[in-house]
Amino acid sequence: MPATTFEQGVDAVTTQNRSQKSERRLAAQLAAQKAAEAKRRRQAWAGGLGGVAVVAVLITVFVLVGRGGEEADPAASTPSAGTPSASAGGAGAPLPEGADPALNTKPVVEAGTGELTKLAVTPLIKGTGPEVTTGQTITTNYVGVFYADGKEFDSSWQRGEPASFAIGVGQVIPGWDQGLVGVTVGSRVQLDIPAELAYGTDSSGGRPSGPLRFVVDVLAAQ
Repeated sequence: MPATTFEQGVDAVTTQNRSQKSERRLAAQLAAQKAAEAKRRRQAWAGGLGGVAVVAVLITVFVLVGRGGEEADPAASTPSAGTPSASAGGAGAPLPEGADPALNTKPVVEAGTGELTKLAVTPLIKGTGPEVTTGQTITTNYVGVFYADGKEFDSSWQRGEPASFAIGVGQVIPGWDQGLVGVTVGSRVQLDIPAELAYGTDSSGGRPSGPLRFVVDVLAAQ
């Protein structure tokens, strides 16, 4: 039997309601998806900021540690009681005013002769500056050789930088402490040092043993 107009109206309303419910469910699903996506974006953004913050902290720590290491270098390079240590400046460091230009050239150091029994200080170039006093920090260029054969074992010239250290206070070998106090700035002196005033006769520690000869240029004292 054909549907009545009323039944047709009811069917139409029912169909419309179902369509509206479907649209609402679809809208709700879309809204939920958008919300979930927005949440993921916020989490990713927050995570990215967190990563940047961590990296920033790590960089800051690295820089601070690096600066700390740089500040510690002067203490680490303090001369020991055994030998002078290198400092910045280079072997061609500026000479004191009025100094002999020969101090710009590395000296040729030959072997000694005879038995060396006591410290000998021989002026090679006389400087016109003030005398070195105990406790001052002096800057020097030097060449060290074995007294017996003239073989070089150390040289600030080869390293390309002078050496700075306190003098007369036990930071270097006794032959330097005793031989350089009283030398005038701008001088070049030869120090012939017996073993007992140098590193002794035992070479097992890697240091030069026996009598030694140094030629030392005193470039500054303060």
